[in-house]
Amino acid sequence: MANSIKNHLAGKLEDALTEDLKKKASSNYEGLSDEELFTFAEYNSEEAERTGYSNYSYWKATLQVFLKNKVAVFLLIVMGAIVLFTFIQPYLPNQLDPNLINNNPMTFMQYRNVQPGELPQFILGTNSIGQDLWARIWAGTRTSLFIGLAVAIVEAVLGITMGVLWGYVRKLDFFFTEVYNILDNIPQTLVLILISYMVTPSIQSMIFAMCLTSWIQMARFIRNQIIIIRDRDYNLASRCLGTSTFKIIMKNLLPYLVSIIMLRMALSIPAAIGNEVFITYIGLGLPSDTVSLGRLINDGRELMMSPDLRYQLIFPTIVLSIVTISFYIIGNAFSDAADPKNHK
Repeated sequence: MANSIKNHLAGKLEDALTEDLKKKASSNYEGLSDEELFTFAEYNSEEAERTGYSNYSYWKATLQVFLKNKVAVFLLIVMGAIVLFTFIQPYLPNQLDPNLINNNPMTFMQYRNVQPGELPQFILGTNSIGQDLWARIWAGTRTSLFIGLAVAIVEAVLGITMGVLWGYVRKLDFFFTEVYNILDNIPQTLVLILISYMVTPSIQSMIFAMCLTSWIQMARFIRNQIIIIRDRDYNLASRCLGTSTFKIIMKNLLPYLVSIIMLRMALSIPAAIGNEVFITYIGLGLPSDTVSLGRLINDGRELMMSPDLRYQLIFPTIVLSIVTISFYIIGNAFSDAADPKNHK
C-alpha cells in the first residue's frame, strides 16, 4: 500500500515537472519564426562519402598478398635486375660490340671458340667467328624482351577492347564470333611463316606477325568473363540510372578482370619469345645483324654434340629459362593476389 502511494506521488511529481518545462520552453521560443527556431546542419560531401566506405584498398591488399609469396618476390627482383642490366650493359666500361669480330692483335687471327674465362676480356667466351658471347647474350635478351613486351601490350590492348565489346554489346556478338571462327582456324605458326616469307625480316615484321592472331584468344577469354557478370544487379542498376556504356565497362566490368588480364599478359611474354626462338630455329628469324636469344640458341644447337663448345648453347638457354619461368610464376602469383577472394 505504501509503495503504491509512493509511486503515485512520484508520477504526479514527474508530470508536474514535465508541464513546467513545456511552459518554460514555449515561453522562451514564443514569437520566434521558423528560421530562428531551426538551424540547418552543415553538409560535407567528402565526409558523407567517407562514412559509406571502409578503409579497404584493392591495390594495397593485392600488394600485401603478393608480397607473401616469397618465390614470386625473389623472381620479380631477379627479373628487374636482368631487365635493368640488359639496358645499361652497353654503357658499362670495356663492353664489346655484339657483332664485332675480334682478332688477335699479334697474329690477326680470329678469337674463335675461346672458352669461358680463358681470356679476361671474354667472360663467357666467343663463338666460331670471334664474337663476344657475353655481349651477344645481353643484346639478344634485350631484343627478345622488347619483342615479348611489345606483343604483350598490343595483345592486351586489342584483346581487352575487342573482348569487352564482344561480350557487352550484344549487337556485335555475331560479327566478332565470325571473326573469331576465321582467325582461330588459322594456325599461328603458319601465319608467322607466311609473314616471314612475304616481308623483309625485322623486329617490326615479327611483332606484327605475332600480334595478327594472338589477340583473339585474349578477346575470347575476356568475352566469356564479361558475359558472366554482364547482367548482374549492379550493372542493371547502372543501366537503369542512365550510366554510359563506357563508364559501365571501365568501373563495373574491367576491375573484375584485372587478375585475368595480368596473368594473360605475363604468359604472353614468354610465349612471344618462344615463337621468336621457333621462327629463328627454322631459318626465318631476324636478320643476321640483329642478335636475339632465338639466334643464339639456334647457333648453339649446331654445336650441342661438341662438349668443348656446348657452352654456346647452355648460357643463352639458361637466360631464356630464367625469363620464361620467372614470368610464369610472377604472373600466376599476381593473378592470385589480384583476386578479391584472397583478400582479408
